[in-house]
Amino acid sequence: MGARPTTIARVSHHEKSPTPHAPLHAPAHGRLRAAALGAALAAASCALAGCHGTGAAAHAAGTDDPKARAATPSATAPTATAPARPLAGKVVAIDPGHNPDNHLHTAQINKQVAVGNGHKECDTTGTSTNDGYAEADFTLDVAHRLRTLLEEQGAKVVLTYDGDRPWGPCVTERAEAGNKAGADAALSIHADGAPVGRRGFHVIMPGRVDEGGADNAAIVRPSRTLGKDLRNAFQRVTGSARSNYIGGGTGLDTRTDLGGLNLSTVPKVFIECGNMRDPKDAALLKSPAWRQKAALGMAEGLEKYLK
Repeated sequence: MGARPTTIARVSHHEKSPTPHAPLHAPAHGRLRAAALGAALAAASCALAGCHGTGAAAHAAGTDDPKARAATPSATAPTATAPARPLAGKVVAIDPGHNPDNHLHTAQINKQVAVGNGHKECDTTGTSTNDGYAEADFTLDVAHRLRTLLEEQGAKVVLTYDGDRPWGPCVTERAEAGNKAGADAALSIHADGAPVGRRGFHVIMPGRVDEGGADNAAIVRPSRTLGKDLRNAFQRVTGSARSNYIGGGTGLDTRTDLGGLNLSTVPKVFIECGNMRDPKDAALLKSPAWRQKAALGMAEGLEKYLK
């Protein structure tokens, strides 16, 4: 698309031509915090009483008798076992849409690549809010937040890029990153660029493509399940409404013109988190607190699908 748009009413992007919420598995985290606090209080009590070595255990047992202290086992108390992490062994590919510097490399990103049922630009600039907050900055920020949440749950996370290249990657490379990793699920993060008044989020799922070297038949059904799980969790956590202009109120869309979906061999969806050109949606997208909610909604949707 050339330079980053500033007054576009409807921008072609990715490859196109507040309620508080508890942390994931908060009860488990609470148990760990309680165990740590108990140990700290016991140690502090012992320190104030001047107990040492085996005497510390005897003091905790309520006796100062040297014989009792000598008889008290010196082994330390068993440490609490960390709860099993629900996504251990799972691989998730996260694709932060676009690149903040794509607009400086138009020759490279405008190069045509094969996407199975046709050809598309290698990549595009994406959209932005009216005051210049770029979609590519939004997507990378949310991707980092999501990575942290998923890794805390035990998942191995692969990013298609991590702010480590001047442009791209091409949509073909983005799909290949998830394929090569053997991802159990892949998610491409975006924000839309529609006219003012069009609000809300939607999830894009792959339609069937079997031509030009692309064959995504095996992922269409599981990707639909992933899409529904993601939609439900994202709406619940963020409080955002489903799109009022795409999906007929379902918050779901199916497309066959996106190379990232056409070329994927692992279950994959895109999420359009809101409309950057609408002031009300833009205020949410620019808010770090809301972006954290968005990442948490995505994490919970992925966890629901992967468990």
